[in-house]
Amino acid sequence: MLLAGVADVQDPTAPFALARPYTIAFLSPTERHTPALREGPEGRLPATADHWLWQLASRSNPQDFPLAPETAADHVRDAVRISADWSALVLRQGAAFLGHRPDSGDGDFYGFGALHSRTIYLDALLLGALQRDHIDELTDELSEVFTSPRRLAGRVAALERSIALFRSGYWRQHLTAHGPANELLLAFQNQHRLPARFSEILAEAADYSRLVQTQESQQISGALGVLTVLGLPLGTALGILQVLGDDSLPHLLVALALSVAATAGVLTTRYGRLVLSSLRGGKGGSAR
Repeated sequence: MLLAGVADVQDPTAPFALARPYTIAFLSPTERHTPALREGPEGRLPATADHWLWQLASRSNPQDFPLAPETAADHVRDAVRISADWSALVLRQGAAFLGHRPDSGDGDFYGFGALHSRTIYLDALLLGALQRDHIDELTDELSEVFTSPRRLAGRVAALERSIALFRSGYWRQHLTAHGPANELLLAFQNQHRLPARFSEILAEAADYSRLVQTQESQQISGALGVLTVLGLPLGTALGILQVLGDDSLPHLLVALALSVAATAGVLTTRYGRLVLSSLRGGKGGSAR
């Protein structure tokens, strides 16, 4: 409803990716906004300026969410000092840009700053949001890998393709060669733990890939074992008949029957059960 006539989603019936809207605030103070102003052009920045910055980014005030004095500094430790004139802070549900000297009106630097906050800096936050949503999708794919054990290899292959596409298309640590846009992107990633989450996805996907390779190796070994179990008795029987020069059909049928019986007997042994278990992918458990 808020974006009616401004923007539309591809599927209006689908739920939003975020439960709450992500807001970006820009405030250029006047002379009466002393809590946000520096103490002179080269003066120190008062602590109240960061309090304002956090309230703008979090869309809250001390009555809504009073910060504990012991942890207040941690909430603004990722503040980006773009210049002496203004700062930025990125949180999970919002970002804010706050000036630290009075706005002189038309033609002031803040017009340039507002333009940047709506363009290149906004692009950095949007890229971070895309990365977050794709990592959420990869996390969902990870959780569904074992829902169909028979399709494990296909699911792992699809997961690896998704990871490769994400890394080549979206996983960027730097938006520009230099500048605050990169710091804003890194701050967004840190707020959502994106580097750590993606590292966990890579590690888990590597474990699944090794599991699939192990199962495939077991199945190949099992198939070779079955060929050995089937071929050895039959080859031995036919070799004996060939050496003896026996072309009798009844003798050949007897040799085949004996080889089948020998094969069945071998399959009932520990080795035979191990071969069959390997052929099934090891789901039969260890043979006793």
